[in-house]
Amino acid sequence: MTSLVADRDTGTRHADRLRQALEADIVTGVFKPGERLDEQRLADRFGVSRTPLREALAQLAANGLVTLQPRRGAFVVSLTFQEIVERFEMMAALEGMCGALAARRLDEADRAALVASLEECRHEAAEGDSDSYYHANEAFHQIIYRAARNAFLAEQTRQLQTRLQPYRRLQLRAGRRVATSFAEHERIVAAILAGDAGTAERELREHVLIQGDRLRDFFASLAHAG
Repeated sequence: MTSLVADRDTGTRHADRLRQALEADIVTGVFKPGERLDEQRLADRFGVSRTPLREALAQLAANGLVTLQPRRGAFVVSLTFQEIVERFEMMAALEGMCGALAARRLDEADRAALVASLEECRHEAAEGDSDSYYHANEAFHQIIYRAARNAFLAEQTRQLQTRLQPYRRLQLRAGRRVATSFAEHERIVAAILAGDAGTAERELREHVLIQGDRLRDFFASLAHAG
C-alpha cells in the first residue's frame, strides 16, 4: 500500500512539473493558439510515459489553456492578449470585493492566518525565487477569499484564479515585480486589519490590475528578444 501511495505521489509530481513547463511554453508562444499538442512528441521530449503527460494536459484543460477533443487530442486555446487582460480586469473586481468583505468580517483565526501568510511572502520575497514566491502569494490570496465569508464569491474568484495561474506566475518574473508585489501585500494587509473596506478593495484591485500591466510588459520584452 505504501508503495502504491508513493508511486501515485511521484506521478502527481511529474504531472505538475510537466504542466508548469507546458504552461510556460503556451503563455510565451512556443505553442501557438490552435496548435495541436502531439502526445508522443511531448512524451519523447520530456522522457516520460503518456500517463503523467495526459494528467498534465487534463490540468491544463481545467485551467482553460487547452481543449481536449475526443479522438483528436489536445489543442492550445486561442486567447487573444485582450481577452487575457479582460480576465485580469474581472479578477481585479472580484478580489477587490473579497478584500472589502474581509476587512469587515475578519475573525481572529483569519487575522492570524493573514499575518502568518504575509510573513511567508516576506520570506520568499527575500529569497528572490519568483516561483516559490508565487506559491506563497497564491496562499495569501486564498486566505482573503475565505475571510470574505461569501462562499459563492470565493468560489467564483478561485475559479478565475485557477485560469489565470500561469499568467500570474509568469508576470512575477518581470523586473522587480516580486518586491513590488510584496509591498502591495503589506498595504492590503494593513487595510484589512484596520477594517478599512474601501482601502482594502482599492489596494487589491490595483494589485491585480498591475499584474495585467506587468504581463503586457513581459510579453513585449519577449517579442523584443525574439
